[in-house]
Amino acid sequence: MDLDARLRELGIELPEPRSPAGNYMAARQVGDLLYLSGAGPVRPDGSLVTGKVGDGGVDLKTAREAARLTGLQLLGTVRAELGDLDRVRAVVKLFGMVNCAPGFNRTPAVIDGCSDLFVEVLGERGRGARSAVGMAELPFDIAVEIEAVVQVA
Repeated sequence: MDLDARLRELGIELPEPRSPAGNYMAARQVGDLLYLSGAGPVRPDGSLVTGKVGDGGVDLKTAREAARLTGLQLLGTVRAELGDLDRVRAVVKLFGMVNCAPGFNRTPAVIDGCSDLFVEVLGERGRGARSAVGMAELPFDIAVEIEAVVQVA
């Protein structure tokens, strides 16, 4: 499958990767695994989706979209690291963190925004193992942070 053609067909333009916000790498390849550092939800205008999910500030629909935006960031990083998304063999694992208000327990539904995007773009290669957890706080008050492990050719 030509994934660049698939992205065009879906009307998706991947963002340029953002620089790390600290002393770490956006990605590190070890063998045939590419480990992606946590990424957050960046809108096309460069602003971040911020706030707690479930407290009236960020609703489930907005949080799912934040997870989708985060998935776009991750795919942009993969393409920048590998030069070609077609080298992706499988999404091995996603670890999704949601900035939750007390009592919010629908974290899997939030992280589905990223998982659904990966399957939409990569097909069955995009469906991997996953964790979706709630956090009391996330950096810069972002609503969602997701990291990934991807098997590559």
